[in-house]
Amino acid sequence: MRKSPHPLPWLDADEPFPPVETAWAEGDPAPGLLAAGRSLDVASLRQAYALGIFPWFGVGQPILWWSPNPRMVLRTQDFKLHRSLRKTLMRFISSSGHEIRFDTAFPEVIHACASTPRDGQPGTWIVPDMVKAYTALHHAGYAHSVETWVNGQLVGGLYCVNLGAMVFGESMFAHQTDASKTALAALVAFCRARGLPMIDCQQNTRHLASLGAAEIPRGEFARQVATLAAQASPRWEFDVLYWKQLLTASPPNDQTT
Repeated sequence: MRKSPHPLPWLDADEPFPPVETAWAEGDPAPGLLAAGRSLDVASLRQAYALGIFPWFGVGQPILWWSPNPRMVLRTQDFKLHRSLRKTLMRFISSSGHEIRFDTAFPEVIHACASTPRDGQPGTWIVPDMVKAYTALHHAGYAHSVETWVNGQLVGGLYCVNLGAMVFGESMFAHQTDASKTALAALVAFCRARGLPMIDCQQNTRHLASLGAAEIPRGEFARQVATLAAQASPRWEFDVLYWKQLLTASPPNDQTT
């Protein structure tokens, strides 16, 4: 018989996060759950992400901190630009009034992500406290929005966290077909151009795997985050030249649908 998991640590305001290796394991009630408590202030979020930890909780729950094992990541050089998405991007690039913007509508993006239904989930984990916390993180320069605009309308996008040369994907939304995929492709193009090698995807999904994301052990992920987060952060601006670099540097298997 499997023994019960160790008690979940409750963190006071400035108490250090426990080692990620102490997170609940496979077979425990919530694999990857590390601790509860603390706060969602900018300092706590920066410390958490630098250790490979992120918050995730629902309405009526305390702040819960997670560090899953394994971790799903997208190495930007492994991004699979499938034929259908390539065609979508080429139409987007060549169409007047279509553009990618960074950080011009962060509040709108995170609210749209919070209101987007998720398969199999009755509610959202982007609760009001999370919206407030990541908006503060954005104002501090660590959270960014990648926005898909068509004829002056925000039709899709995503938001992410950036520490040094490490990017942590959070959530995306689309009000038009492929608008969120376009934003993700733009993020990959930016990361490739600016030397950001990896985007954290947190957990495994079939959609992410189809785009080239793969699981790595938590220990390896934490080591890479520590190295990348210590580097200089890029300036978050999108250049249309990044599209050309993405389209010409695609892997040879991009003809799959």
